[in-house]
Amino acid sequence: MAEADTSIREYNRKRDFTRTKEPKGTSAKKGKAERLGYLIQKHDATRLHYDFRLELDGVLKSWAVTRGPSFNPEDKRLAVRTEDHPLDYGQFEGVIPKKEYGGGTVMLWDTGWWEPTEDPRKGLKDGKLKFILHGERLSGAWTLVLMRRKEGEKRDNWLLIKERDELADEDGDKILERETTSAATGRTMEEIASGEGNRGKRVWHSDKSAKANVKAGAIPTDKEKRKPAAKKKKAHSRGASLKAPAFVEPQLATLVDDAPEDEGWLNEIKFDGYRLIVSVGKEGVSCYTRNGLDWSEKFPTIVEACQQLDCRNALIDGEAVVESGDSAFSALQKAIKTGGNISYFAFDLLELDGKDLRKKPLTERKELLHELIGETGGKILRYSEHIEGRGADMHARLCGWDQEGMIAKRADAPYRSGRGRDWLKIKCTKRQELVIGGYSPSDKVGRPFASILLGAHESGKLVYRGRVGTGFNEARMDQLSALFDKRTRKTSPFGEVPGDIARDAVWLTPDLVAEIDFAEFTADGHVRHGVYKGLREDKEARDVVLETKARGPRPETGAGRGKSGAKKGKDDNVVAGVKISSGDRIIFDKGQITKLEIARYYGDVAEQILKYAAGHPVSFLRAPDGNIEKTFFQKHAGEGFPDQIRRIPIEESSGKTAEYMVLDEADDLAGAAQMGTIEFHIWGSTEDNLDKPDRMVFDLDPDEGLDFATIVKSAFEVRDVLEATGLKSLPMVTGGKGVHVVVPLERRADFDQVKTFAKALAGKLADAAPKRYTATMSKAKRKGRIFIDWLRNERGSTAIAPYSIRAREGGPVAVPVSWDELGKLKAANEFHMNDVVERLENGTDPWVEADDWSQSVTKKMIDAVSG
Repeated sequence: MAEADTSIREYNRKRDFTRTKEPKGTSAKKGKAERLGYLIQKHDATRLHYDFRLELDGVLKSWAVTRGPSFNPEDKRLAVRTEDHPLDYGQFEGVIPKKEYGGGTVMLWDTGWWEPTEDPRKGLKDGKLKFILHGERLSGAWTLVLMRRKEGEKRDNWLLIKERDELADEDGDKILERETTSAATGRTMEEIASGEGNRGKRVWHSDKSAKANVKAGAIPTDKEKRKPAAKKKKAHSRGASLKAPAFVEPQLATLVDDAPEDEGWLNEIKFDGYRLIVSVGKEGVSCYTRNGLDWSEKFPTIVEACQQLDCRNALIDGEAVVESGDSAFSALQKAIKTGGNISYFAFDLLELDGKDLRKKPLTERKELLHELIGETGGKILRYSEHIEGRGADMHARLCGWDQEGMIAKRADAPYRSGRGRDWLKIKCTKRQELVIGGYSPSDKVGRPFASILLGAHESGKLVYRGRVGTGFNEARMDQLSALFDKRTRKTSPFGEVPGDIARDAVWLTPDLVAEIDFAEFTADGHVRHGVYKGLREDKEARDVVLETKARGPRPETGAGRGKSGAKKGKDDNVVAGVKISSGDRIIFDKGQITKLEIARYYGDVAEQILKYAAGHPVSFLRAPDGNIEKTFFQKHAGEGFPDQIRRIPIEESSGKTAEYMVLDEADDLAGAAQMGTIEFHIWGSTEDNLDKPDRMVFDLDPDEGLDFATIVKSAFEVRDVLEATGLKSLPMVTGGKGVHVVVPLERRADFDQVKTFAKALAGKLADAAPKRYTATMSKAKRKGRIFIDWLRNERGSTAIAPYSIRAREGGPVAVPVSWDELGKLKAANEFHMNDVVERLENGTDPWVEADDWSQSVTKKMIDAVSG
């Protein structure tokens, strides 16, 4: 390619290839690469720096980043543009002779691929190149920005900046401190400089072709190991500890329909968590994801538990989960964020005391694993039990217990990295990869789309399989929006799409694959209650077809957390595994709403209501006789209440300890409905930190006769005052007369501080507009006014849970809305059960933006509203 030859002349001119072992620059082959390569070489030349290289037009566009990349968006790292390098240079690791250009040690520090989010050639020309990295160490959105050249300056100085996304980190340099070895060979800079560990092979010879260099071992093959990052703490051992084993690509299971019945199979529970390869040795303990990312900092309790293992070194395969009935993935994510109780279920042992066990049969590996962990692992480090044979029976039982599914493994098979048929997975829950073929635009500011339109291939055609509008935080939306902008097209990639959806759709080239959790497929083949889980970069869109449902006996029970409980089984009165007695009893005369319909509603909205209510002590408003005129409020656990609803002891203000209840799963909601529960009221804090709330609530409670428009106006005023102090808020119509203004909080301030702030803010509003507001509960003082109820922010006080039904005629529902939507509503009780189910099916999640908020009440804020 002439362009490449021209652009690397400067590279060749600066080097004497009879002295340096760097590859000589030659023209690149024509043709468009499926993925553009990216790499960073740590370069100890005149001074240490990091050479940042992006493949484009057959060469590596290059910058010398003086202090290295930072994950902190506030750090703008100087990146000096250097000459283009040949593509072969991306495989070079070694030593450049001192007197040669760039003399010093070169380490291949990171490798992967990059994705420009805008025209990269225009970006280079204009001085602003935006892109997404998919490296082993660097990932996420980044930007290179050209600085204005100073007078007399000959070089182009750029800035390398991390974009603000979910991967951004205030401790931006910790990646440089943690990752001190080669991504290719696992060597340190000192080992590369001395030639240690290469056995004469880890050197690139410029007089050989790239293929010959690979064959000679100048770069490692995929099967070679990588050295894990060192940890300060040491693993416990009776004898001398050995070097921590390198990361090994995990073995993966193949999805099949039916469980094997042979006795030659070991059957285990399929966990719904994070797969982790744990390396234990003299350097400490490292926890690696299935892709080799070091996530040790996310699992400190697992690291600590594995440090106690009585071994010289070990490499363990297992899964991190939260035991919440079904080891729910969402519960695990919450536990990682909040420091909750996480267990590591170990199910394989790849290395022990310096011996590679991968060629041993599974039965022998598990025996050694059991001896290593045994009964001494405690609550954190657990041995994953198995059952020999009887696969169909075990699968049926697991599904009856609302488990994820099971994994069947050949008892006599060695450990083989990658996907194969020695491990088989038979699922109970529903998760499906689907192709993104378009999106529905959003009319909300800051939200680029309302939902994504999905499909799967069938007989060579892309068949529309529904839309999903939940599961998107701001970072995910930004990522997808950038990808969508490059893929728009005029025609639909699907065969047929419902007219009302197609009318406003924006069509996309169907090459992105999304992973979707869902409750079930509707009668017309569309996903129901779908939730976006992320992009599957490891799967080609053309390979996406609907997975065949597992055959074999399955109890017709409901579902676990986040799954619909309304699906009918052998018994139409069963919701989420709970049998509803007297299901035809009329609870609300208006609409003829029955007890069973209420239970089914709570099964349908389980995922959303548990998103806000799970882990919070809960109280119930019950009408056990079906008469909403005769309800009572129950906050303590009592006789006869369903056993599956978890109890926790809480010390009350009186000094006495009482048993409260906590919701975890869909069957908890159904069980409460079976006991006549209409409403769910939740604390402002969670069980793991009862004294520090994760929300602040202002209940705008109007006097009789005030119209809803006045209440809405007041809600906006509360929002504005909160914003002035630095707090964002969300509105919820209560299903009664009023509006709740909800402030999501990081759990830093305690109840006393939050209550002080809430009381002062309510008083400030009441003082400023005494004819409109009162901060006093008194009915007399509420006459013609709105009571700003700040008392819900006391320890032990409750507020109606989002998506709870209200015990009012017609069964209205408390529904989260956006500020834009609030301004258009006519009443606080507009939403009923069917409206809410349809709303959620359409992907409406107006509070999703708050998933990325990080805010708390501070002393400065309290002072601001108290003055």
